[in-house]
Amino acid sequence: MNKKNTLYYIFLFFLFCSSPSVYSNAMLGDNASLSGYVIDSETEETVIGATVRVVGTNLGAYTNKSGFFSITNIPPGNYKITISSVAYKKSEEKLELKKSESKRITFKLKPADVKTEEVNVEANREIEKREISVSKVNIPVKQLKQIRIGGEPDIFRSLQFLPGILTSSQISSGLFVRGGSPDQNLVLLDGATIYNPSHLFGFISTFNPEAIKDVELIKGGFPAEFGGRLSAVLNLTQKDGNKNKVEGVASLGAISSRLSLEGPIGNGSWFIGGRRTYFDLIVKALPDDPTNPFPDFGFYDLNFKINQSFGKDDKVYLSGFMSNDRLDYGSYGVSLGLGISNKSASLRWTHIFGDNLFWNFNLGYSNYNNSFSGEQSGYGFGIDNKIDDYNAKGNLEWFPSEKLTFKFGFESIKYNFGYYQNFTGNLDSNSKENTVSTSYTNLNVTDWNHSLYGQFNYQVSDLLSLQGGLRAFYLDLSKNFMIEPRLAIRYIAQENISFKLAYGIYNQNLRLATQPDFSFFDTWLPTDSSLTPSRAEHYILSMETHPTDDLDLNFDVYYKKMHNIGELNTNLVKPSDVASLFFIGNGESYGAEVFIQKKIGKFVGWIGYALGFISSQYDSINNGEAFRPKYDRRHDLKIVGQYQINDSWEVGGTFTFQSGQSYTGATSRYIMMLPDQNLGRGKIIPSQRYGLRLPASHQLNLNGTYNFKMFGLNSKLIMDIYNVYNRRDIWFRYYNTKGVTTTVEDVKLLPIIPSVSLEVKF
Repeated sequence: MNKKNTLYYIFLFFLFCSSPSVYSNAMLGDNASLSGYVIDSETEETVIGATVRVVGTNLGAYTNKSGFFSITNIPPGNYKITISSVAYKKSEEKLELKKSESKRITFKLKPADVKTEEVNVEANREIEKREISVSKVNIPVKQLKQIRIGGEPDIFRSLQFLPGILTSSQISSGLFVRGGSPDQNLVLLDGATIYNPSHLFGFISTFNPEAIKDVELIKGGFPAEFGGRLSAVLNLTQKDGNKNKVEGVASLGAISSRLSLEGPIGNGSWFIGGRRTYFDLIVKALPDDPTNPFPDFGFYDLNFKINQSFGKDDKVYLSGFMSNDRLDYGSYGVSLGLGISNKSASLRWTHIFGDNLFWNFNLGYSNYNNSFSGEQSGYGFGIDNKIDDYNAKGNLEWFPSEKLTFKFGFESIKYNFGYYQNFTGNLDSNSKENTVSTSYTNLNVTDWNHSLYGQFNYQVSDLLSLQGGLRAFYLDLSKNFMIEPRLAIRYIAQENISFKLAYGIYNQNLRLATQPDFSFFDTWLPTDSSLTPSRAEHYILSMETHPTDDLDLNFDVYYKKMHNIGELNTNLVKPSDVASLFFIGNGESYGAEVFIQKKIGKFVGWIGYALGFISSQYDSINNGEAFRPKYDRRHDLKIVGQYQINDSWEVGGTFTFQSGQSYTGATSRYIMMLPDQNLGRGKIIPSQRYGLRLPASHQLNLNGTYNFKMFGLNSKLIMDIYNVYNRRDIWFRYYNTKGVTTTVEDVKLLPIIPSVSLEVKF
């Protein structure tokens, strides 16, 4: 049996198992079922992750990404149903369930200030048995938006304050999760993959926080429904919009301004939000100085979403996202241009086949384009890299009983990779006719990736639950077929203490060619026949407990082994295939994390500490000896707090302390010069790769928010102090060999930066 036939039969098996006819609803006998949605009472947006519990029983459920829940096998009778979620007031409903009744209902939750004690969230250990979440972080978006850097709220920057998540520097929004690089993270926005989620060379991300309603981060051991990456999953859901009235939010900040609008349309709602920097507008207003010009830089991003309900069983969502960064600089006869853009669109259809069967189908498109050009003295170059991603995916959730649940799905992706490179030389700078092409490359590659997955969750006993999954993966370009098993176990040791164990194999087809220090031009490439896809194995042991009703305390121990990972070969002149662009090697990371979090009350926040070890080994780097990567931090302490003083004032702060980044030292220096010349250029002989560390990094940021009325509208004045005690950490260290004596030079990061922004809701 060949690989394609194997994939075909696996698909038939999943299709057979997912059919409702395999297990008849008759197995429920006289018992009833309850299903439906949980929505916000003010906007009628669906609420993700809400708890629905049948009081007096062990039955309950969480709402999925569409706000849908299903509870089966409920004995007939009269019940009290409790519905709760963070940032909402607890709700109770009384229901009568008759024999063999399938009741569909929509529960409404009233919003409450996340910082007040009115919020009541019931953690139900019986409900958690339905799905085992390992290394998953749930932080309300309202809390993430309170963390501001330079006056700007930013989801990526907020996530950096979680243990086990590192960055290349304080001005980078890239996420290094448990020893993995940013390209090893799967970033999804309404089901569409986003390939470059950063603005301003990494200082802030491309996601407008006003457009996001749910953030799901899985730092490792993610289930079979996610694939194609080695390290982590960041799954973002955009706001649906207010179904009852038109409203908006406008914000004027130090870096950019934001505007979002939402409202009802037909039997649904719409949302649109945009953000733009105005640095380029300020530059145009300044006096022109040809000898010392300012770089012309600007970016914008735009989010939109529209949804409609067709009857009680069908909903359709159309969402989109686009961002653009542009930099132009010219001085002393040199001109440079850089452009980075993202575009994505997603069409999603959800259908309820029955009280225990939920279908989700998504068609998506994503585009990433990066261009870099320059010209000096008649010589010029142009480089352009793009990736087009056309994808279709389906997901079926089936809840046959209170002890057994299934997920089945498929995903097909068509990739178009493009790389254009052109270097030109002008024999006569005054004559265009004499321009000649010295180098020209035009590369286009198409690849298809197909995958199928199945997953089950079974409650073995009151204390033990088991979750298993299998993902089959076929790569057309490289003709690789892979099977990825996933396994998770949950054991309840005591009322408030549970242990989780997870194992999984993960493969990655795409590779990112980038410099570790300066990511001005990142190029995505597929795995062709010259390479084997990257692979990782995750092993995770976790303990979760609740010392008090409003505190969560988690301990994680992890080990990750990585194979066939790559590092860019900067010495290459002309590549012959993808393999020649990279040094190929292996790596491993292991460590422990502790995370204590308070989600409700006037004071909210968390403390996280991570101890991590990262190692890489390449035959062609560091004499084949293992070394720690640049972003290895070893010790990582994060403290985040927000406190509501009264109805008018809120204050907050963040503090980080980390081991210094690694850097490569020098053992000696020699001079290269031509005969009969006294001057030459110094050349450094490097020591062990990344064998030295910079001083420890630490920083304190403070913010305050004043809530008031302006022209009758709810408004906020936000004051933010970045780097309060002006600790200028080192960005990178280098050896200056221009003089007779070699000197060690440090390039430092940003100083203290106070900022003020204004936000108005209308």
